[in-house]
Amino acid sequence: MSDRPIKRSLTLKGHRTSVSLEDEFWRAFRDIADIKSMPINALAAEIDAERDLDTGLASAIRIYILRYYRN
Repeated sequence: MSDRPIKRSLTLKGHRTSVSLEDEFWRAFRDIADIKSMPINALAAEIDAERDLDTGLASAIRIYILRYYRN
């Protein structure tokens, strides 16, 4: 288990990008994508489209995960 963020690759709008997430957040992100029966890149694209431009993608993913499990 790593407490430090690890850079991971995603594809958004046909372009490769990376996000740095801790293992726990990455596993939760993958779990949510599985629960929703959608590819992780599709979930990332959904989060990306809804985020405030002042919020980084990794932060937006963390907030999405927090809100998902709070509900």
